[in-house]
Amino acid sequence: MKRNIVIAVVTAAALVGGGTATALAVAGDDDDSTSVTRTDDVRDDDRDGAAAPGKVTAADAITAALKHTPGTAVSAELDDGSWEIDVLAKGDTWHSVRVDPGTGKVLGSSKDDEDDAAEVRAALKGTSVTAEQAAKAAAAKGTVVSVDLDDDGDDRGWEAETLASGGDGQDWSVGLTTASVTADRDDD
Repeated sequence: MKRNIVIAVVTAAALVGGGTATALAVAGDDDDSTSVTRTDDVRDDDRDGAAAPGKVTAADAITAALKHTPGTAVSAELDDGSWEIDVLAKGDTWHSVRVDPGTGKVLGSSKDDEDDAAEVRAALKGTSVTAEQAAKAAAAKGTVVSVDLDDDGDDRGWEAETLASGGDGQDWSVGLTTASVTADRDDD
């Protein structure tokens, strides 16, 4: 009986989600509990393994990450079932902080070995828009699934990716000093 329920739940999740569904049945002979975890691919191109956005926005995830690991948030991406926020801390120390998209709880963090701290600090010098503010500005265009500092060339700014209600993705540029949001037409 429990097996039939699990099969029905998996089938329903796959039909409703249109993506990958994984179900775990945690049950003993006396236990009637069933746990279901669903992970949907947001887009098939460069977002393989990303989870559907949860209740926690990109801006919320950045706030949680910075409370856990003080510094400057440089990117946030919904990937592999959690938000992953890159934080440049004091000196040249990088941290990757994972945040649960459903609860906003920090799941863990690790130090990263990046060598571009000076470039990032130079790109952010004189700016007034943070990653959190860029995520909030881009949220007016759809559900933000990533925000990242573009520190290359003359077109420095925040790059944000949003999903519309139909699941279509759109890339946006957010200004470093004004938080103005414009469609990103760059097809690199």
